[in-house]
Amino acid sequence: MGLMRFIATPVQRLDEEIASLAYLAGIDRAPWRLKTTLVESELTLQRSVGDSCNLFIPWDVPGFGRITLSTGSLLERPKPYQLPLELARGTVCLVRNQLADWEAIGLAVSKEIRESVALAVGQMAQAASRQDDLAASAEYAEKAICTALEATNQLAATYTDQALVARRRGTGKLASLLGANLGCTLVDEPTARQMLTAFNAVTIPFCWRTIEATEGKCCWEICDSQIEWCRSHRLRVLGGPLLNLDPRSLPDWLCLWEDDFESIESFVIEFISATVKRYRGRVAIWQAAGHLITGDVLSLSEEDRLRLAARVIETIHSLDPKTPVVVSFDEPWGEYLSRRDVGVPPLHFADALVRAGMDVSAITLEVNLGYDPDGTQPRSPVEFGRQLDYWGMLGLPLLVSITVPSSSQADPLAMGDSRVMRGSWTLRNQQAWAARYVPLLLAKPMVQGVIWNQLLDGQPHRLPHGGLFDATGKPKPVVNTLATIRQAVLK
Repeated sequence: MGLMRFIATPVQRLDEEIASLAYLAGIDRAPWRLKTTLVESELTLQRSVGDSCNLFIPWDVPGFGRITLSTGSLLERPKPYQLPLELARGTVCLVRNQLADWEAIGLAVSKEIRESVALAVGQMAQAASRQDDLAASAEYAEKAICTALEATNQLAATYTDQALVARRRGTGKLASLLGANLGCTLVDEPTARQMLTAFNAVTIPFCWRTIEATEGKCCWEICDSQIEWCRSHRLRVLGGPLLNLDPRSLPDWLCLWEDDFESIESFVIEFISATVKRYRGRVAIWQAAGHLITGDVLSLSEEDRLRLAARVIETIHSLDPKTPVVVSFDEPWGEYLSRRDVGVPPLHFADALVRAGMDVSAITLEVNLGYDPDGTQPRSPVEFGRQLDYWGMLGLPLLVSITVPSSSQADPLAMGDSRVMRGSWTLRNQQAWAARYVPLLLAKPMVQGVIWNQLLDGQPHRLPHGGLFDATGKPKPVVNTLATIRQAVLK
């Protein structure tokens, strides 16, 4: 019960890294906890239930690098599925379904896109009709995947262009946010000049570990300077997450109270209250909490995390009732559920907060693309957009916080455990990703802002090569791309 088997052709198509990142998800898109086995070309995934499911797996596609693809919905059966064929079915169905959905709301689609989709369907049919010859079937399946992904990119670009025109028709340029996380350091003047061309907003994290390294002694100087710099340049400030359950954000001394939830809660509320009182009126959006599920700290149960988040939200509102409050969720696809004993998918946790009557104005989705652990696997623009639509079912606006690496080399200043997944990670590809996906995000009506989550590679940082400025302080090409997007689309 709960056994899914896949065979890849040729044998070298699968390796241990790919197998470790594969997962199964049902209709609610939440992954199941898995035991994964790879023996030569056969991938076996075992779970506790036998429901129909989709397999999500990284796949090396010529011209697209390593990108996570999905099969269609599959039934459990004794006979193994042919993996390239099923990925071709899933990829072709995804673009066909999205084409139909967008045409239904009035999208004008070119003849070239229709021809690409038709070609992909034909190639998939050839793969399906040659299942007695695994090599031939796989060859046609790979062609179908490439063709479908190219059609996906063309379709997403068409949607982006037309949706942005529609959104700007009555208001001119959009009031959406485009910003970067300042971290816990002060930027120098050359960096500041570059930032002001690209962004109309910044995040100041108000990192508890930095501010109150010693219990009862708060150091606000850097935050004060950051706030004043932002005000002098009329940048909107997103503050927080004030409660960040990432171990690198909590003060070391808090671990002394690990088994005492009431004391932990008291310290949290004391820090939140001090921060909000000091900066209310100068922060445009309070980010109340982050890493609520994935942060492995203080032996907190799921109930404890929910209670803490609720108290933080209530405290912020009581002290600053006019400023919107948002909550952040990292790994919004929930890939971690397949590898960790964590019971609650991220969307379910967010839904619990909303249903509990918490006054949450928006949800932030933290997407650290191409990192493992603590990251999100690369996906096509259509799949990326569909996940945003899925989160949009909460009925709340979304902010999207992103990090994309510019290299897969070792990074001596990266402090976290995350490594860059194998793939084509270069300065050019980081820039190309931003050029394709950031406009798509801004074209989505529910997305109110996009924030780049790491600014400097020249200071100690969490994610390898994820900054906008390299280790020497030089702006990466992605900065010019973001500046161009800001000037063309945003106020």
